Order: sequence, then structure tokens, then C-alpha cells
Amino acid sequence: MNYPGKELEIFDKATFWRKYIYFLVKRYLKSGVLEVGAGIGSFTENYKNNFSNITLTELDRQNIKRLKLRFKGSGISIKPQYTSKIKKKFNTILYMNVLEHIKNDKKEISIALGKLKKNGYLIILVPAHNELYTKFDKEIGHFRRYKINFFKKLKFKNVKIEKLIYLDCLGYFLYFLNKQFYKNEIYPSESKIFIWDKFFTPFTLFIDKIFNYKFGKNVLCIIKKK
Repeated sequence: MNYPGKELEIFDKATFWRKYIYFLVKRYLKSGVLEVGAGIGSFTENYKNNFSNITLTELDRQNIKRLKLRFKGSGISIKPQYTSKIKKKFNTILYMNVLEHIKNDKKEISIALGKLKKNGYLIILVPAHNELYTKFDKEIGHFRRYKINFFKKLKFKNVKIEKLIYLDCLGYFLYFLNKQFYKNEIYPSESKIFIWDKFFTPFTLFIDKIFNYKFGKNVLCIIKKK
């Protein structure tokens, strides 16, 4: 997974969005965390001080350098490895906007479940709805966007879906309108990310709940290993 990198810098500033995600998943986090494809550590910042034995994987060389600098002295382990090469087992495994970058996504989920301890949680956040697929998705290496049915149809033994929801209903409409009016845009501007994160996301938090998480531009899936 090699990323152009620019989008990581832009979305690193979407702090309110990541806090929203962390609020939804924190009860499933336990010490002994593996975050796959950690990028430049944007989501890691939300939980790094609350748990021990954190491992981050990343394949992009520049991102690895950034991770080592960002978390220097923190005790966080950074590994330039595929999930299949990791030998430890974990209580929580995170894929935060990573699975869409992996061609054989079902195989990757199977590998991740094999790295989970009993009663551990696999937490997956992905972009939703292929009708929203844009030049931005293509540029940064997204193979697809998802619907909830993808996760409902997964067939793995000794697992249970704890949470399966859509998120960011306002973001769906913003993304859709942006696709219509800025067809040739590849990277969203920092001002657009700022407006979405700081003005719309706080409202999305409440609207998602009102509509019982039935619609949005992201899917959050949490799987428990029995």
C-alpha cells in the first residue's frame, strides 16, 4: 500500500471527525492493539495514551519515517510488514480507511481474524457507496467503496458482528455535491476539509443518531472473535 501522501496531510487536520470515530469505538479497544496501515498516525493520536502494547504497521517508507518521528519515545512498535507477517496476537485490530486499499479484502479480513485473541475485536472503517467513487478514490488507490451488505455476507466461523452502521449522513450529500460540481478535482482543498470537519461533523454526530445510523458516506464494522 503506497500512498501519494498528500491526502494524509490534508485529512490529518480532520480532528473532530476522528474524535467522533474514537468515541464510537473506544469501548472495543483494549491494550494489545494492532493498527494496520497507520499512515502518519492521525487516528493513533486519539488512543496512544490510553492503552499499552500498541503496534502500527505501514508499508510506505515516508510514512514510516513520519510515524517514528511522531511517536518517538512512546513505546509504540512500528513495523513495515503485511498483517500476515505479524507473529503476535492482539486484543484489538484496527483498519481505519485501509481495507479499501487492499485488492483481496476478504482474505485480509480472514488474516486479521487469525491474529485476534479470543474475545478480541476487529474494527473496520471504510468509505461507503460506489456511486460516490471519484478521481480522488482512484488517485489514492481505492479499489472500491462499500455497502453494509458486504459485511453482512461475510462467512467466518466463531465471529459475531457487534456493530455495523453507516456514518456521516451530511458528509454523503457534501461528497455527492462536490462530485457533481468539481468533477475534475482530485484532492479536496484544506478549506473544504476544515468546513466539513469543524462545521458539519458536529451536526452529523446528532443526525446520525437520530436516523439510527442507517445512511452515510462511511461504514463502521466491529467484529468480535468468540
